[in-house]
Amino acid sequence: MCSTRTSQRVEIPPPQPFLRSLKKTLMEILFPDDPFRQFKNEKPSRKLVLGLRYVFPILEWASSYSWEFLKSDAIAGITIASLAIPQGISYAKLANLPPILGLYSSFVPPLVYAVMGSSRDVAVGTVAVASLLTAAMLGKEVNAAVDPRLYLHLAFTATFFAGVLQTSLGLLRLGFVVDMLSHASIVGFMGGAATVVCMQQLKGILGLVHFTRSTDLVSVFRSIFSQFHLWRWESGVLGCCFLFFLLTTKFFSKKRPKFFWVAAMAPLASVIMGSLLVYFTHAQRHGVQVIGELKKGINPPSISGLLFTPPYMMLALKTGIITGVIALAEGIAVGRSFAMFKNYHIDGNKEMIAFGMMNIAGSFTSCYLTTGPFSRSAVNYNAGCKTAMSNVVMAVAVAVTLMFLTPLFFYTPLVVLSSIIISAMLGLVDYEAALHLWQLDKFDFLVCISAYLGVVFGSVEIGLLLAVGISLLRLMLSVARPKTCVLGNIRDTQIYRNMEQYPNAGSVPGLLILRIDAPIYFANASYLRERIGRWIEEEEDRVKSSGDISLQYIILDMSAVGNIDTSGLSMLEEMGISNPGAEVMKKLDKSKFVEAIGREWIYVTVGEAVGACGYMLHTAKPNSINKNFATPHDINNV
Repeated sequence: MCSTRTSQRVEIPPPQPFLRSLKKTLMEILFPDDPFRQFKNEKPSRKLVLGLRYVFPILEWASSYSWEFLKSDAIAGITIASLAIPQGISYAKLANLPPILGLYSSFVPPLVYAVMGSSRDVAVGTVAVASLLTAAMLGKEVNAAVDPRLYLHLAFTATFFAGVLQTSLGLLRLGFVVDMLSHASIVGFMGGAATVVCMQQLKGILGLVHFTRSTDLVSVFRSIFSQFHLWRWESGVLGCCFLFFLLTTKFFSKKRPKFFWVAAMAPLASVIMGSLLVYFTHAQRHGVQVIGELKKGINPPSISGLLFTPPYMMLALKTGIITGVIALAEGIAVGRSFAMFKNYHIDGNKEMIAFGMMNIAGSFTSCYLTTGPFSRSAVNYNAGCKTAMSNVVMAVAVAVTLMFLTPLFFYTPLVVLSSIIISAMLGLVDYEAALHLWQLDKFDFLVCISAYLGVVFGSVEIGLLLAVGISLLRLMLSVARPKTCVLGNIRDTQIYRNMEQYPNAGSVPGLLILRIDAPIYFANASYLRERIGRWIEEEEDRVKSSGDISLQYIILDMSAVGNIDTSGLSMLEEMGISNPGAEVMKKLDKSKFVEAIGREWIYVTVGEAVGACGYMLHTAKPNSINKNFATPHDINNV
C-alpha cells in the first residue's frame, strides 16, 4: 500500500498567530523592498539621519558632491534648459494655457524634485500627453477663450489633485496601482495621443484661428478642410521649413550620439531664428501669428485660485486623477529605464511622493502638471548628468529667463511651437514596439491597437478606458481561465514535462498527470472542475481507440498553485487532492481535507506519485478511477 512508502512526506507549515501572519502579509504587499531594514540595531540619532536621507535623497549625495560632478551637472542643466524653454511654451499652448505657465512649470517643480527625487537622470517638466489631456477634459465644460480665468484656476486645481493622488499612492505604498497600465496599453495610448497632438498642430502650421475643441481625427480633419480658404501659405511654408530642420537635427544626433546636443539645442535655435525672421520681415502682418507679450518675473502665488466648491470641483478632480496617473506612469518608467542603464536603484514609492509634492507645490505657484518626460530626461542622460543637481541648474536658467529674457519671445511665431511639438511627438508613435508586440503576443497587440484607435477615433478618455479595460480583462482571464496541461515522462528520466512543449515525452499507461498553473480561487474553481473532467474524457477516448491500459489514476501536480480559497477547496473535494505549497497545505490541513483522504496520498514529486500508482496497478485491480493522488511539492524538481 502507498501508506508503507518511505519517501519524504509533504510537510504542513507550523501554525502562526493571526496577527503575525497578517503583519507578514501586509509587509509583503506594502513593503516588498523592506525599507525599515536599514534602521535595525541603529542608535536613535543615526535613525534620525537615515530617516531624513530616506525622505530627502538630496542628503545622500550632497555630502559627497564634488566639483567634477558640478561641472557635469551644469553642462547637463544648461542643455536641458535650452530644450525646456521652447518645449514648456509649446506644451502650455497645447494645454490652452498662457505660454508663460510652461516656463513657470520648469522652475519650481524641478527644485522640489531635486530635493525629494531618487533618480539622477530624470529631468522634470511638462509633457505633451498630459497637456493634451488637460485641454481635452477641462475644455469639455469650460472654454479657455471665453473664460480664461476659470480655466486657469481649474488647471491649478487639477494639478493639486494630481499631486495629492500621487503623494497618497506613494505614502500608502500603492505603486502597484500604476502597473495596471500594461506596456502594450501605454504604447498604444501614447501613440494615439501623439497622433492626435500632431494633427491638432496643423492649426498652427496652417495659420488657422478657429479650430475644433474635439480631439478625434474625424473632427480635426473636418475642421481643417472646412477652412481650406483660410489656410495661410506663409505660415505653412515656415512651419514645414522648421519641422524639416528639427527632424534633420534629430536624425543626425541619432546617427551620431556624440552630437546629442545638436538635437537638444535645435528647438531653442528654431525659436531664435523664427523670432528674428518675424522681427525683420514683419511676418506677423502677413498671417504669421506670434506669442506676444510674456510677463516678466518668477512664479506668482496661485493657492488662492484653487477651486474646491461645486460645480467645477469634480471636473478638476477627475482631470487630476487621470492626468496624475498617466504622468506618474511615464515618470516612473523613465526613471527606471535610466537607472537600469547606470546600474542603480530607484524607489518607485519615493518617486511617487516626489512627483506628488512637486505638483502640489506647483499648484501653489502657478504651475500645471509636470512629470519626468522621456525626451528631456534622455537629453539630461546623454549630457552626462551625475545627480539631480542638473534640475537645479535648469531651474536657475529658467528663472533668469523669466526675470530678464521674456520680452525676447514676443515675436516667436506660433508655427515654430507647432513644429517643435510635432517633432517631439513623432518619437512617441513607436510602430517598432507595436510590430514587436504583434510578433510576440497577439493579445498584447490587440490591447495596443485598441488603445491607439480609441484615442485617434474616439477621445483621449475613451482610449485610456479601452487600454485599462482590456488590460484588466486579460488579467481576469488569466485568473478565471488558468493554464492546465498534461505531463508526460521524458524517456529514461524521472522528469515529467508538458507534452505539448516536449513532444517526445510519453504518457504513463493507466495514469493521467495534470498540472495546474495558477492559484485556485472562486473565479476559476468551476472552470478547473470542468476542464479536468474534459481531460479525463479525452484520455479515456484515447485509451479506447488505442487499446492501452484503461485510465485508473489521476495525478494533479499543483507545484504552481500558490494559494487556494474555500471555493478551490470544494473543487478539490470533488476532484481529488493536489500537490500543495505551504499556504495551500496549511488550508488543506485546516479544512480537514488531508485527514479525509489520507496523508499517504500526498507526494513530494510526480516521480514518487507515478511510482506509487505503478505499484498499485501491479498489486491491485481498482474498480474505478481513483482521483485521490496529489503530487510534487518540490517546484525545483517539477
